[in-house]
Amino acid sequence: MKKTLNIILLLLLPLIAAAQAPKAKYVFYFIGDGMGFTHVSASEYYNGWSEDVFDSRPLSFSTFPVLGRAVTRSASNLITDSAAAGTALSTGSKTNNGMLATAPDSTTILESISYKIHDAGFKVGISSTVGLNHATPAAFYAHDIDRNNYYDIASRLPATGFEFFAGGGLIESCGKEGNLPSVYTSIEKAGYTIAEGMDEFLSMKNGAERMMLLQDNGRSRTELPYAIDMTGDDMSQADLVRASIDFLYEEDGPGFFIMSESGRIDWASHANDTKTAILETLSLSDAVAAALEFYNEHPDETLIVVTADHETGGLTLAWNEGYNLFFDRIGWIDSSKDKVNEEGKEDMAEASHEAHIGWTTKDHSGTDVPVFAIGAGSVLFSGHMDNTEIPQKICKAMNITF
Repeated sequence: MKKTLNIILLLLLPLIAAAQAPKAKYVFYFIGDGMGFTHVSASEYYNGWSEDVFDSRPLSFSTFPVLGRAVTRSASNLITDSAAAGTALSTGSKTNNGMLATAPDSTTILESISYKIHDAGFKVGISSTVGLNHATPAAFYAHDIDRNNYYDIASRLPATGFEFFAGGGLIESCGKEGNLPSVYTSIEKAGYTIAEGMDEFLSMKNGAERMMLLQDNGRSRTELPYAIDMTGDDMSQADLVRASIDFLYEEDGPGFFIMSESGRIDWASHANDTKTAILETLSLSDAVAAALEFYNEHPDETLIVVTADHETGGLTLAWNEGYNLFFDRIGWIDSSKDKVNEEGKEDMAEASHEAHIGWTTKDHSGTDVPVFAIGAGSVLFSGHMDNTEIPQKICKAMNITF
């Protein structure tokens, strides 16, 4: 009998802990697009090499006290695309590859937790290092049967009423042919102040009810530069996170929900661009570190979740034969593959092989992805889960009916 009671108690402990956990008032939801477990390991070893240490050095989020793993399949494919994965992470429901916040029946609209959270009185911020109407960020405010209907997707943004958007701009903001009214005009008419660059943001934020922050000349650009290609004037993901906090936080306010996507880990991995992918992952780590600064000031009310929509590239810390990694072989690389000719790309690929770092595909893979969590309600994110469970758990941590 005593043994049975002990077993029951052990099974109930996670539920008891979750029930006693404080409500999350401030939530950061980071999505490293394309980031698998190996991206994290490669970046940690790169950190170690950079510090001249024969070991790995953790990222800002890889030491979080809660670690889980999520299945990423879509409703139609065991290997998901970003639209279906973004839908799962936003709405808690599966859909087919290529479809955005719309059920496989092509008619049922799937509601993002952004709306549930906003309806509950919280402020909402959505940001990405790529275009704000790209698949993952779009899944948090829009729906469409085709992820590539960029103009229609962007046109849904003004009606959301969400307080803050930031990122690389809008893809096809005047339509595919460039002959339609600019979505930016609709956004401004809906009460959004559009700032291009951090200087404009700082000068305009105090008088703004709602804000869209783009990079300098952001209306004509659709993504932030890769970290490896950035100059001193470029905004980073960490800058977007700090601006989100700056705009949304009120000392006695209702709280906020911030979704921040690192979209170019995926792009670098599609290109099998090793050093660029590593530095994009480190850029995500810097962005999470910015959220951790806020967490350290509000530890009992803040939840940070870091995950991925899928893994891209089949990255592996092994190539051919041997038991060594040589990160010095990629040390000379000082730009992304986007900046070099075909010969340069071949040299960079060879450098990756010399480092014993390999890729198995230029598309996505079907591997599970990590889930890291810290703070209020973080106990909910341990262990094995489906990606559709993550938004449900966020709502539970915020005490919001899913």
